[in-house]
Amino acid sequence: MLPTPGGDDPARPAGLRIGPLDLAERVDEALRVQAVAFGLSEDEVGIRRYIVQRHMTSRGARALGAFTDDGALAAFVYGMPNDRGHWWSTIVEPYLRAGGADGWLDDSFVITELHVHPGFQGRGVGRTLITRITDGAEEPRSILSAIDTDSPARGLYAALGYRDLARRVQFPSASLPYAVMGAPLPLLRPGPRP
Repeated sequence: MLPTPGGDDPARPAGLRIGPLDLAERVDEALRVQAVAFGLSEDEVGIRRYIVQRHMTSRGARALGAFTDDGALAAFVYGMPNDRGHWWSTIVEPYLRAGGADGWLDDSFVITELHVHPGFQGRGVGRTLITRITDGAEEPRSILSAIDTDSPARGLYAALGYRDLARRVQFPSASLPYAVMGAPLPLLRPGPRP
């Protein structure tokens, strides 16, 4: 059970310590956070376990976590340099090409997953994770996909400089459409949250 978050220290959003995450080692813990934050079924968690472990063997893949004082994982982000041969790229490429934005698939760092336990959302944890992981990217830009709806996640991405590159993207296993978003790096640093 995760404790109630506290504190407004930007170096420790929601009182959490941000640092490297051995995602292959802690995949089950990360997927529990994702399941609560994203509403995944046990079957979906099983499929994603395999995907995460495969992704973490990709060139340049890395992960960060947000940890409570007792070491529990409250949030995580992972990504890697984009590869047009990866499944995600093959799905989004036609949508990006239709809008003249398929060049974004080259020289980009893709945010593969970013999930914050609901007890820690809205306190700068996601913002800190995504800016720190992209600060370490060698690529000049970043891309990601998010459910194509007006949501706090999409609002965060827009505040960081991500803009829509394609909308209504249909992934084979998803019931809802996604938007593909891209931003030049480094990401924007919005002022303090109200």
